[in-house]
Amino acid sequence: MRVEHSLTRRSRPVSLTLHFWVLVLSTWLIFVPPTSTASQAHPVGPVALVGAQVLDGYEVAPISNGVVVYEDGVITAVGSASDVQIPANARVIDVGGHTVLPGLIDNHVHVDLIGHGSYERYYEFLGGDERLDEVMPIAAKQILRAGVTTALDLGAPFEILDVRRKIDAGEIPGPRLLVSGPWITRVQYDTIPDSYEEVISSPEEGARKALELIDRGSDVIKTWEGLTQEDYHAIVAAAHSRGVKVHAHLYDPEAIKMAIDAGVDVFQHVGSAGNPPYEEALINSIAHKEIPIVQTISHRVWVYPSTLAFPSRLKRAEYKTDMPDDIYREFMDSFQNFHQLPYFRNAATEIRNSKQSASQFIDAGARIGVGTDAASPLNMHLEAIWREMSALVDSGMTPIQVISAATKTNAEILGVFAERGSLEPGKQADILVVAGNPLEDIEVLGRVALVAKGGAMWITENSTLEVKGPVNRFWNP
Repeated sequence: MRVEHSLTRRSRPVSLTLHFWVLVLSTWLIFVPPTSTASQAHPVGPVALVGAQVLDGYEVAPISNGVVVYEDGVITAVGSASDVQIPANARVIDVGGHTVLPGLIDNHVHVDLIGHGSYERYYEFLGGDERLDEVMPIAAKQILRAGVTTALDLGAPFEILDVRRKIDAGEIPGPRLLVSGPWITRVQYDTIPDSYEEVISSPEEGARKALELIDRGSDVIKTWEGLTQEDYHAIVAAAHSRGVKVHAHLYDPEAIKMAIDAGVDVFQHVGSAGNPPYEEALINSIAHKEIPIVQTISHRVWVYPSTLAFPSRLKRAEYKTDMPDDIYREFMDSFQNFHQLPYFRNAATEIRNSKQSASQFIDAGARIGVGTDAASPLNMHLEAIWREMSALVDSGMTPIQVISAATKTNAEILGVFAERGSLEPGKQADILVVAGNPLEDIEVLGRVALVAKGGAMWITENSTLEVKGPVNRFWNP
């Protein structure tokens, strides 16, 4: 590691007192709170993470003794310690024994959910969507705490835009959010508040609703069940006229064929392990067309047996500290006899299907993204991303492939790869530091030590890193 010295020596002695106050002032300036009403600390001047294994988001060999430097929220250098020149005024953080990689991207979250055991009971407890303003900041914080610095929310009322505004203003912790807003469907769901969906009765109405959602703030359009071939064509054409992608919630083979024909951009849930395997011709068609697949395979068939084997996972201390008392009590009570919950009623069959169905698109060489469906029942935000990535490794991907899928590929799917998704000079300083080597054990991704989003650093309760000066914490010290 070479340090570039840009400061010249003084030609005359300086008193020890002056040296002391210069040191104090310099330390304070490294991390000062922003001047706005936001309370998050942002570093001033360059920051260098040194001594770690570095994965840049591509499917290449890691840098074993790497350095990542950023300043003003932008990465300025990435490379080996022998090649990177660290500015003399940089705040150097020793992350030896850790792995540095791009902040993870989750291409399917639900910020309105917290992992409660029953959708119907959850929305009844919340009074429909009346208390979403209480639970969405909890979810946003936990998503970032898990190392996810960008997330796509696929189905929430437009109250989520206020959550995004607060995140962007630094008022609450959370990832960079892209949102679909309400989904478009022909099926009315009685257990879900009306604000979650736009129920249509014609292709023309579908096209009109797509444009209205975009005008209200939707970054993507989400379609759900019951649509006709004409519906898909109309919705896709309308969204594409505004340069907006369509993500389809799909399971049924006939619906998948309609989505292919209409030019749907991203297939969500397809390949989820609850399905029997699809016909080889259908899988190959999707693979050859390079339609991105976001499988969400872990949300039932990996999460459920893990909970049977280790029920204590439901009692993490963060849940109690993050939630108001009444929400925490309801949250915990919803897990009583969780094996009898409707969401897991067919878990045994789905688990039997999982070996084939979860790997079918991987084996075909399809373009795989990573999404978790967090926080569906028992699939809490704090664990969802590493569990999904672990399930994909179980299903045939290598650790470096799934890490690249959750960073570079996901950024490409969302159209944000120019700004994030890899560690490269000029990109946003969205960085994850985990204790250990995820190339050896992908579940190391659950051992988050530090998360940087736009350069602002957040440390976790179990971090052993020595980060001096003001820094953001996921808990109240």
